[in-house]
Amino acid sequence: MRGRTVAWIPPLVMLVAIAMLDWFTAGTFRTISWVVLVPGIAAAICGLWGTITVAVLAVVTYELEDRAWPHQYRTGLPDFILVVLGGLLAVLACAVRLRGERRMLHMQDIVETTRRAVLRPLPPGWGGLDHAAVYLAADSLARVGGDFYDIQPGPRGTRVLLGDVQGKGLGAVAVAAALLGTFREAAYHEPLLGTVADRLEVRMRRHIRYGAAIGRDEDDRFATAVLFGFPPDDPAHVEFINFGHEPALVVTPGGVRSLPSGGRLPLGLGDLDGGRPSCPLRVPLAPGETLLLVTDGVSEARDTTGCFFPLRDRVARAVAEDPRAAEPGRLVRLVRDGTLRHCGGRLDDDTTIFALRRPRTPGGM
Repeated sequence: MRGRTVAWIPPLVMLVAIAMLDWFTAGTFRTISWVVLVPGIAAAICGLWGTITVAVLAVVTYELEDRAWPHQYRTGLPDFILVVLGGLLAVLACAVRLRGERRMLHMQDIVETTRRAVLRPLPPGWGGLDHAAVYLAADSLARVGGDFYDIQPGPRGTRVLLGDVQGKGLGAVAVAAALLGTFREAAYHEPLLGTVADRLEVRMRRHIRYGAAIGRDEDDRFATAVLFGFPPDDPAHVEFINFGHEPALVVTPGGVRSLPSGGRLPLGLGDLDGGRPSCPLRVPLAPGETLLLVTDGVSEARDTTGCFFPLRDRVARAVAEDPRAAEPGRLVRLVRDGTLRHCGGRLDDDTTIFALRRPRTPGGM
């Protein structure tokens, strides 16, 4: 409260209440021994020195009040030993709790560092695009999973990648990190979007072979993804290659339309497609029109009756009611809140919502 801890108040109030109850009851019903509970409460919510202080106060209160009673009504040495041992055990429990909390905070720092390494923060206007993103991990403690996205500006225009690795756990995180590392280099250096896509496919296969070499069974590992290129000499179109991912939506104040699926197999399964080179599709996308990209945490979110989240209908209705809903920030919040309400806050898979558009006025980095 106002920067000061008030955790000491509950055990202190309980200590005073027990002492008063003991004082105003008959000598045949003594309650002062109940103060043994007070250090345990302090151990659960207070710091180490606060717990030590409460334990000492409990012993002092017990001794002073017990001595105030006539000899025949005193609880005596056994209860005094009980209160002392209770205080010592409470201090020990508090020390163990604080050690566990410090370890947990350290692990959270490691997780946050890992998350930022995989999903780096994107500055406003990065790559000349207005953008907004929300990432919700199915594991609220891990806070990172197999979804990935990034924007990479380069000499041949800005490239965008969003994908979802099959499976969960550290294996999925490792795949996401490998693909993002390849994307950031290839998207900057390669002149053709198809070459960037081919390098992602090769990187996925190399990762699978490496996993097999070190004894990890990743033969069935793959990743769905969608790769976009924004040609600098054609602001009215966008190129994209879809590797088995959910088709992107184009959201405008006038409505919602879907982009073609693309017809490519997920990354890692290119051999089943004959190993043919990637060829991007070019579609109209005017400045101010927003691309909405999501992973299957949105498209496969179910309510209590098993119905999927109607993404396109919800977005279309929102844009019809308020054309400003097509702005990336508003759109991402709309989809996030709608998804969480639809599934009751229970996410079965990692969820990424990514919205971006060329601004109507030139700018960005």
